[in-house]
Amino acid sequence: VLRYSQTVCDGLRDDDDVVRRELLAHAGNRSSLGIIHTLGVYGSLHHAEIGRRMHGVTQRMLTRTLRQLERDGLVIRNDFGENPPRVEYELSETGMDLLLRMIPLWTWIVENADRFRRSREDFDARSDID
Repeated sequence: VLRYSQTVCDGLRDDDDVVRRELLAHAGNRSSLGIIHTLGVYGSLHHAEIGRRMHGVTQRMLTRTLRQLERDGLVIRNDFGENPPRVEYELSETGMDLLLRMIPLWTWIVENADRFRRSREDFDARSDID
């Protein structure tokens, strides 16, 4: 697996590195993952509906993250051209593919949460001694 991963990385052009880093930022960003998960579970939603389902995200962060996800082709913005404006967001095929690949990672994190807590407690206890 590690050799395969290195082969894939070696095959990237230099300018791909920027794209790779930016897309990895999505995979580690709470807002991005929350939006991807929300749209995956609930389907097409209005901006406000996404915000209501995501606790703790500001309007500004939601708008900014949706734009980034749309730019990268993970989210599709559907503007119905109506007055008052009606816009809905949905996962693209690529966004759904990311969601499906993230589920095993999220599952692993949830399954190991107690181990992480114990490790942090042990580390913090040792750090207090130093």
